[in-house]
Amino acid sequence: MAGTTPGTPRVLRAMNDRAALELLLAHGPLSRGRIGALTGLSKPTASQLLARLEDAGLVVATGTSRGRPGPGARLYSLNPAVAHVAGVDVTADRVRAAVADLTGRTVGAFEVPVSGRRSPGSAVRQVVAAVDGAAGDAGLSRDGLHRVVIGTPGAFDPRTGRLRYASHLPGWHSPALQEELAAALPMPLEYENDVNLAAVAEQRLGAARGHDDFVLLWNEEGLGAAVVLGGRLHRGHTGGAGEVGFLPVPGVPLMRRVARTGGGGFQELAGAAAVVRTARELGLTPPPGPVREAAAALLARAAGHTGPDGRADGGPDGPGGELLRRTATALATGLASVVAVLDPGLVVLSGGVLTAGGEALRTLVQRELAELAAPRPRLVLGAVTGHPVLSGALESALAATRDEVFDTSRRPADPRRLPDPRRSRGGAGQ
Repeated sequence: MAGTTPGTPRVLRAMNDRAALELLLAHGPLSRGRIGALTGLSKPTASQLLARLEDAGLVVATGTSRGRPGPGARLYSLNPAVAHVAGVDVTADRVRAAVADLTGRTVGAFEVPVSGRRSPGSAVRQVVAAVDGAAGDAGLSRDGLHRVVIGTPGAFDPRTGRLRYASHLPGWHSPALQEELAAALPMPLEYENDVNLAAVAEQRLGAARGHDDFVLLWNEEGLGAAVVLGGRLHRGHTGGAGEVGFLPVPGVPLMRRVARTGGGGFQELAGAAAVVRTARELGLTPPPGPVREAAAALLARAAGHTGPDGRADGGPDGPGGELLRRTATALATGLASVVAVLDPGLVVLSGGVLTAGGEALRTLVQRELAELAAPRPRLVLGAVTGHPVLSGALESALAATRDEVFDTSRRPADPRRLPDPRRSRGGAGQ
């Protein structure tokens, strides 16, 4: 901690403050006695700590405990209004934003549809409109946000500032885009790959909790992966780690200059379009709508979830069962190369197309992978449903913001003034 010496009363107070705040975040309302017991502090010291945090506006009294004879103990909670963060999930057809308070509760959301040709500056306008809409839904203005994390397909090259690996996202490739967004949004902005954010959500809230080494395979807008090693995201030299859609695999023609064509490889073999194509070959009729939605509906129906007509495509021996088997083989073909290099203990299957196949598809992929790769990672379905990219963006923003807010050694002399979030701008991180 800058400007302090380890072991001084100020540092010890800051350490105790943070421990108490983390406990309130994890457990909810706690009494003075309970905080003292969990931290090992005496009751007088715990009382002084809570008085200090209450004066600073970081905690609030929320009532008294009940259930035992005598007067109830006063309960304290983390003040959710201390800071608010926003997450943004960008796709080719919409920009979705959400706002969460310091406890992680989502308090506002807004979506901006994207259609037609994009004019210069449209990406900035869409993000700002989504953030303003979500903030307004939470009863805030954009100035009331402490940090914003923006998730996009591909990744911004840290050397050039340009978005790479996302040619299907028009309007997002200007070298000045980050500067224009920074000028429009007056708070720290961070950028992260959308699949990486889905992995953050699974690591903190879902199927990968407790795992420091895992791979998340994603299939929705496109086929991609996130790699977590030693508890941290591995992004690669240009931010392109996990762009497995370009991975050369047997079963499809070898394509050159894939970054420009945007096709071929693992994406061609096992992406949403491949699921729809295989279904047609088997005599199944895809429902109307976007390819990803059609692929998800076909796999859900094949896995036994009946469609509008009540049919399940003939059970495991019918065309639906064959669709699941061929899809599993295609997925395992690409995964075999990934696990051979990384040897993860866990693989999370996420994204609407993969999770639609449910346990039936997961079991088949696990079986096929055991035949194709020497490592034997455990495969699980993603547990964060709804909007995993947006959930990951909020979790990433909250982690960085809590680090700042919970560090009371950095607070100004006036304890009621919170740190100004506009003093620093950092890159995305876990």
